[in-house]
Amino acid sequence: MTITPTGNGINTSLGDEGLGQQPWWVEQWMELINSYRFKKRLERAWAYAREGHVTSIRFEGRRVHARVQGTGEDPYKVKLWLDVLSDEDWGYVLEALTQKARWSAQLLAGIMPSDIERAFAASGRRLFPFKLQEVRSECSCPDKANPCKHISAVYFLMGERFSEDPFVLFQLRGRTRAKLLEDLAEQRREALEAIAQDEEASPSATSDTSTTLTPPHPAVLDPTLWWRYDAALDGDLVVITPAMEGDTGLDAAGELPLAEEPRFPDAKQQFLAHLRKQGQTLAQQAMLAAMATGG
Repeated sequence: MTITPTGNGINTSLGDEGLGQQPWWVEQWMELINSYRFKKRLERAWAYAREGHVTSIRFEGRRVHARVQGTGEDPYKVKLWLDVLSDEDWGYVLEALTQKARWSAQLLAGIMPSDIERAFAASGRRLFPFKLQEVRSECSCPDKANPCKHISAVYFLMGERFSEDPFVLFQLRGRTRAKLLEDLAEQRREALEAIAQDEEASPSATSDTSTTLTPPHPAVLDPTLWWRYDAALDGDLVVITPAMEGDTGLDAAGELPLAEEPRFPDAKQQFLAHLRKQGQTLAQQAMLAAMATGG
């Protein structure tokens, strides 16, 4: 991640090559620190993050522990954390997540749904802090301002971690990745079982409830299935073509070190021509075999 100062604060991007913007959840996290009114302090924090003064960052449970080397001999100790949601709050969140299979699929793919705050709104809470003061922090440095430049430097680098794993945000709110997906899968199973029991109790009733909670794709419960495709491929999706000119093995090999007989100056060319002809014949046979199999 590249961090660069701008007129309004600090901007993060994926690199100098212009690979694109950071994920939206990282940008939203960075908007909080950019709202800090002491811009000079942010610039010093950016320099600390860029120059490697943050010697370690550990995500331990619901807190972030870091060491930042300042002007002193020993590095300063930094802690950051968010207010944790209660089990009751998480119950509302999980119930809301259960209603949308899309949310489950995106989270399993490591993508933060753009409307994820709608799920947290059911509990009256938020996933993202609304203002910078909601990010709790401590630093062992003598600076009384909070956030100090050491805390802010860690804050910048936390955005990089969020880019790699958006589940860190859930962890700071009290649910690890494993626990969240486990609870979500259990919640969907219980909801589907309740629907099945209702249908058995009243078989004549129309199953309108099935439209509000569709059965999850098996891959939601078993992520390994995302990487399998057991169905036969549609023939229209398969195109069989001969190798393009210049794509044969002889062309790729380049000049071959074949001996040349003085009595037969064209022997080398004849031999290579024979190999090319033989390769074309075999390629045609392979195409016919593949087309026969596809039919």
